[in-house]
Amino acid sequence: MSKSQVVLVTGVSSGIGRATAEKFAQRGCRVFGSVRNLANAKPLSGVELVEMDVRDEASVQQAIQWVIDRAGRIDVLVNNAGTTIIGAVEETSPAEAASLFDSNVLGILRTARAVLPHMRSKRSGRIVNISSVLGFLPAPYMSVYSASKHAVEGLSETLDHEVRQFGIRVSLVEPSFTRTNLDISAPSTADKISAYEHELNLSSAAVAKNVKNAPEPDGVASTVIEAALGKWKMRHTPAGEASLLRKLRRFMPAGPVDKSLRKAFGLG
Repeated sequence: MSKSQVVLVTGVSSGIGRATAEKFAQRGCRVFGSVRNLANAKPLSGVELVEMDVRDEASVQQAIQWVIDRAGRIDVLVNNAGTTIIGAVEETSPAEAASLFDSNVLGILRTARAVLPHMRSKRSGRIVNISSVLGFLPAPYMSVYSASKHAVEGLSETLDHEVRQFGIRVSLVEPSFTRTNLDISAPSTADKISAYEHELNLSSAAVAKNVKNAPEPDGVASTVIEAALGKWKMRHTPAGEASLLRKLRRFMPAGPVDKSLRKAFGLG
């Protein structure tokens, strides 16, 4: 793909989305970035901001049409917007799970449905969905987030099979811990069960330590650029821990992987 691609990145207020939008602009792309509230958004050099709430069908349709009206097309859609929650499965209410899936999974469904008619008419396009290493690994006390990323993986692979006949490809980017507000300010479940408190505290402390020592989003953003503008492949894991975890999951027996994962989350 050429450098003059029209790109829409969702969730550019901070973190991976913001770094990704900046890198696309530096590559000479025409970049649009979505934010929930345009009035409160910080300007981003080289990026045209558009208000979009991926949880709202009308908002998504209006934002996609707004971009197409201005640029004539969307060549690349990067689905980055999402949320997380921390808590044991037993502590997680169906309403909390539904809210997270609404953002992380149905948000991708909404944006894909909005952009695909235009990509099909052009017989080309690339959709990059931000997954996580938790899309192929479990994570104690992050069950619903992990489940949502497993769902994103399945949705993305299926979608790629369906749309490649139109010259459109779908890819996944699977980062590990990254120094972003998503993990630093992750909300907890409303319900608390004392039986889980000790392990939950250990796990939360381990996550906080890992995030503190994690790299800035630039590395993940570079991987997204490669997934969007480079030669197609389904999965892209940023260099470092994410790439290592992908190899461990693929080649190591389940027992040692399980033991290593528990140790990483402070569970011994």
